[in-house]
Amino acid sequence: MKFITLLIITFVFGMVQAQSQDCETIVTDCENLLKKTEDGSTFISDGQVYTAFLDREKAEFNTTFYGGATYRLAASAGSKENFVIFTIKDLEGNILFSNKNYKNAPYWDFEVENTTPVVITTELDMDLKVTGCVVMMIGFKN
Repeated sequence: MKFITLLIITFVFGMVQAQSQDCETIVTDCENLLKKTEDGSTFISDGQVYTAFLDREKAEFNTTFYGGATYRLAASAGSKENFVIFTIKDLEGNILFSNKNYKNAPYWDFEVENTTPVVITTELDMDLKVTGCVVMMIGFKN
């Protein structure tokens, strides 16, 4: 009985460790998306790394975008950049943006006129990946 318990604990610990390593790699991928710009400008992270391990569900993150700033929202769930669908809604539930309308683009650059609290939902595109770590980062233009 002790052997079976030890075997189960070892298996579960191994799965958690593998998921953690997978998420660490995806954080690096997401950081690179945050920095990559065509015009040579740079985006600086807001210091938060929004991470969720998803299995056919969605994760919600609350944040505030401040007026007069230019932002980049980047999301990744692995080496293929179009695994993640992210949707930004205002507090009334109105969709402000969804990358689903843009072939699940891995990032979106946008300017904010007025300070706006929002809810950002991330989910995996079930046609491409059904489970895994999702990382989202928000940067502002320097």
